[in-house]
Amino acid sequence: MSGNRRKAFLVSAALVGGALLLTACQDSDTAADTGAPQGPSSAAPAGKTGTLATPSTTGGSQGDGKGAAGGAGSGADTGNGERKPVEQTCGANDIAWSTKSESQGGGYILITAKAKPGITCYLPAALPTVAFGSDGTEAGPAEQAVGKQIKLSGSTAAYAGVNPKTTKENGGKELDSIIVAVGNTDPDPVSLPVGTITVDRPVVTNWHTSPKDAVPVK
Repeated sequence: MSGNRRKAFLVSAALVGGALLLTACQDSDTAADTGAPQGPSSAAPAGKTGTLATPSTTGGSQGDGKGAAGGAGSGADTGNGERKPVEQTCGANDIAWSTKSESQGGGYILITAKAKPGITCYLPAALPTVAFGSDGTEAGPAEQAVGKQIKLSGSTAAYAGVNPKTTKENGGKELDSIIVAVGNTDPDPVSLPVGTITVDRPVVTNWHTSPKDAVPVK
């Protein structure tokens, strides 16, 4: 993440982190709704820090499905009087989010994303943007290659795995939430409860259609 786009997404982590650390641990399977992104994410080196935008917890547009590529039912003019459907990029407010702690691979957080009822959208072929704490420490890539675009609709789900601590040494930041966005220009990242975790050089996988493929490697 770089330049003005990074600054736009990572703008007020001190306030966000302070609020998160005062929040009691919540059920890790709780789902949260969010606002819409403006484009795909880009991977950041593991443990890189910045300042995060204040996350949304209520959703930005009531799930109306109007993402970066146009609203539901919109289309592009083909020139012969017909309209070709536009592949709408998922906005965070198009998605119902949930998290779950898993023990496989030494322990990680599984993020699940499903489209809200009546919405069809596409997760870009890029890492989700995941950050931690008041300094906005970002998760780096857990995989060398970029994943595939995923179409979300109905019961279809996408999964990403976050390993919050890849170092062997003791220490790290103790937190109980992660901040997630679809892409690096998302104006409304969401805070998701994860239980108490220790964060030190975190990594995150690409989006996958199977949870077993979203196990981050240390």
